[in-house]
Amino acid sequence: MAEHEESPGGVPPLDEEAAWAAIVAGYGQEPPDPPGSRPFRPIENLMLPEEDVEPEPPAAASSAEPPQAPAAPPPTVLGSSVVFAPGVGLGATGPGSGPRDHTPAEPDEKDEGHFVPPEPELPPADTTAKFAWLAVVGGPVLLLVAVLLQWDMTWWLTTLGIGGFLGGFATLVARMSHDDDEDDDPGRGAVV
Repeated sequence: MAEHEESPGGVPPLDEEAAWAAIVAGYGQEPPDPPGSRPFRPIENLMLPEEDVEPEPPAAASSAEPPQAPAAPPPTVLGSSVVFAPGVGLGATGPGSGPRDHTPAEPDEKDEGHFVPPEPELPPADTTAKFAWLAVVGGPVLLLVAVLLQWDMTWWLTTLGIGGFLGGFATLVARMSHDDDEDDDPGRGAVV
């Protein structure tokens, strides 16, 4: 390594080899918590209030035999694989009560006779409207199939695709019902 000269501010140079030796010596050890920080709360204690949380015992010095862990009760399951931050997901009735947990109330005897609207019936379509819709949808589909299957774009295929679409669209527009606003009485409002 090259010799380091003293910087102009009178600060001695950093001994890089000593700094790397300190980093390597401390590898794998957890740094101490900063002053005033609270200890990490395990997931079993996340739902408990702050004063009920038991602090984790400090790591004891290593001894000849490892300490035996006391038989702990099985951890409580908070939910599926979703883990919430403290205070999130707590409803008035406890954990896990939210909009997806709502069940509707059982119907009363008085609700049994409520009105159920019948299924609406569509008016029957005439033959002209059916063929117009077939041309509007079938023309572009025919051209798309011709491109995908790499058919030769002959004059009759192009005329059938484009002409079918334009002719079907024009037929549907021409057959639309024309409501004249002049004939209606706008002052009548809703009639019950």
